[in-house]
Amino acid sequence: MKILHTSDWHLGHQLHGYNRDYEHQAFLDWLAETLEKQQVDALLVSGDIFDTANPPASAWRMLYRFMARLAQTMPKLDVVMIGGNHDSPSKLDAPHELLKAFDLHMVGGIHRDENGELDHQRMLVPLTDKSGEQAAWVLAVPFLRSADLRTEDLQEDDDRLIKGVETLYAEMTEVARNQKTPEQALIGMGHAYMASGKLSEMSERRVLGGNQHALPASIFADDISYVALGHLHLAQRVAKQEHIRYSGSPLPLSMSERGYNHQVILVDLDGDKVTEIESLLIPRAVDMLKVPGSPAPLEQVLEELEALEVEECPREQQPFLEVHILLDKPQALLREKVLGALEGKAVRLAKITPHYRQQEQQDSLNYRRLSEVSPQQVFSLSWSKKYDGEPDEAMAAAFETLLTQLEESEA
Repeated sequence: MKILHTSDWHLGHQLHGYNRDYEHQAFLDWLAETLEKQQVDALLVSGDIFDTANPPASAWRMLYRFMARLAQTMPKLDVVMIGGNHDSPSKLDAPHELLKAFDLHMVGGIHRDENGELDHQRMLVPLTDKSGEQAAWVLAVPFLRSADLRTEDLQEDDDRLIKGVETLYAEMTEVARNQKTPEQALIGMGHAYMASGKLSEMSERRVLGGNQHALPASIFADDISYVALGHLHLAQRVAKQEHIRYSGSPLPLSMSERGYNHQVILVDLDGDKVTEIESLLIPRAVDMLKVPGSPAPLEQVLEELEALEVEECPREQQPFLEVHILLDKPQALLREKVLGALEGKAVRLAKITPHYRQQEQQDSLNYRRLSEVSPQQVFSLSWSKKYDGEPDEAMAAAFETLLTQLEESEA
């Protein structure tokens, strides 16, 4: 059977205030055509379907239109979607029973009964091959928040969060083993930050309290044939293991991701054995430009912008532009000058990044927009100004925990 793995769609995302519906629709159209062309048996979407816990109605319409198309053109296709840290578990779970009737399985969050026992069957999804025979079981485990975990049997040296995630996956795997036949494959899913994973600079939130809780690849049992992960936007293997992968996001979600090879992963299985793993590159519907190639004085930058040649196209298809300027000190009317040089050109100014010759990198944060600075950078700068030095490891960990709690409350 064939499985296509994708994640981190972030429907409803805006880049520096610009709507991205055109790009997302172009991706979903390409994805639907690819599923048909490749005769895929199952589509796995590993979290962060939406960009926020309360996505706009247009994002929901886009998702349901895509699902309706698949139900019509590929009625035998199994679809499994899990919630990510950006998604609302309750909102994703609301249409669960309706979608399940069309072999569209959406698992927003985990469920426990009144005794605290895990509802395994809700997260255990059967996959069928082209002949209609069941060929695999999917462990559709969504993003795990600290309240989802049970850690009563911890040893003194155990990390509570890591051990809780490990225990949950072990429980799900054991239940799946008891239901599978020898020739059926086990497929893992998750939305988490794995140890050694490469983070995007500005567009990813840390998981489970930050890097100190990066999950080891050992949480996935050896008899799991493939693990489809989401959360990190750069496609990558985990712990150098071919069968444990992030597919990455289909669109660049910050200007720092312009150089990523955005892709989906096509997995071929023969029984419980993976026979081939192939990356399919996603066409980029809207380009991203950086002018100049490296920071330059304002006069030079304005000259390059005035000489910039771009083809005329509708507003939603115009390239995003990031401008890097080398300055001695903050410049009045900087944005107005840049916009003046771009007048009449079919580009969208997304970001102006100033670089200061005489400023230390930490002090230069004072001259950057808040949207361009991570919460960790703001905390570190505030701490150094008040207490003279970097926050120690315990204080940084405490801040990460508070940040995670805030993100979970918003979801």
